[in-house]
Amino acid sequence: MINARPVLIMAGGTGGHVFPALAVADELQSRGIPVVWLGTRAGIESRLVPEAGYPIEWMSITGLRGKSTLTLFLAPLRIIMACWQALVVLLKRKPCVVLGMGGFASGPGGLVAWLIRKPLIVHEQNAIAGLTNKILAKLATEVLQAFPSVFERGVTMGNPVRQTICEIEKPETRFLNYQSEGQLKPLRLLIVGGSLGATKLNEVIPQALQKIDKDRRPEVIHQTGLKNIESAKSFYSEAGVEAKIEAFIDDMPSVYEWADLVICRSGAMTVFELTAVGIASVLVPYPYAVDDHQTFNAKYLEDAGAAIIKQQDELTADGLVEIINDLDNNRTKLLDMAVAARKLAIPDSAKNIADACLVAGGIA
Repeated sequence: MINARPVLIMAGGTGGHVFPALAVADELQSRGIPVVWLGTRAGIESRLVPEAGYPIEWMSITGLRGKSTLTLFLAPLRIIMACWQALVVLLKRKPCVVLGMGGFASGPGGLVAWLIRKPLIVHEQNAIAGLTNKILAKLATEVLQAFPSVFERGVTMGNPVRQTICEIEKPETRFLNYQSEGQLKPLRLLIVGGSLGATKLNEVIPQALQKIDKDRRPEVIHQTGLKNIESAKSFYSEAGVEAKIEAFIDDMPSVYEWADLVICRSGAMTVFELTAVGIASVLVPYPYAVDDHQTFNAKYLEDAGAAIIKQQDELTADGLVEIINDLDNNRTKLLDMAVAARKLAIPDSAKNIADACLVAGGIA
């Protein structure tokens, strides 16, 4: 399918908005649909989008939460300027449809799309909608959501996940390898702190593993984030616990396939990767997330019997030991959690979002 008029994608600020949007862009491009991005130079999109080969148009806008009085005072002027910049882009690029996938970069472009009667689609990645999407959802041609029941008229489509992760064997097949000469293999534990790491996890997990008998101690891969790798190595060394410690993990599909249990934050991308893999998890929501959305993301898995939630202020070495030992001694429960996670997977998310764009743009 070839279409001269592009789809304009608006997503910025953090990887949680940009990576799912890139997956949709890739799906559209595979069908011969050109894609143009609208973002800011301050967000992660300024690096990731050009690296992915997509043209990007710039606008000047920042978030408003937690800003100074002066910034809030000047906000109306900055919003007007950003809307003008977005209008120039939309008139220049003439997109057939505009897709907003969250972050403050979506706001002005979405508003302008509505004003000039361009089809507008909004996709919310989290279980609690961000401020921008709450506003745009009232104006949008169609509202899409990753989690159920975020918007009254939202269509649930999940979050796009890399195809290589979706292709990992189902948990029932992976769990066949638990037996080794009649004995259970040690639990394989993956800790993911996110791109910036999670200091609390780096500190508490080595303390917990130290309390587990050496002959039953899990094998560990721990992704710490660049700024925390040296301190994490010190924590493991002091605890006398062996672990493979990495600042970043490039090949996430391989480590997901290797792991039996994941301890991690509950960002929207992570939650849907866990469902795509089908893997049990202990989720420690980031306590400073806007509107505590990571707790609500985590409850999606917990309510399905796929995860255990531990709030950061409740996270202790003894509490983790209890959870790890319980799952190590009850592999059937571990498998049940993994299967429950896999049942929530929506592997065609990027395809379905792309389909919605083409229908709204009149080129399906």
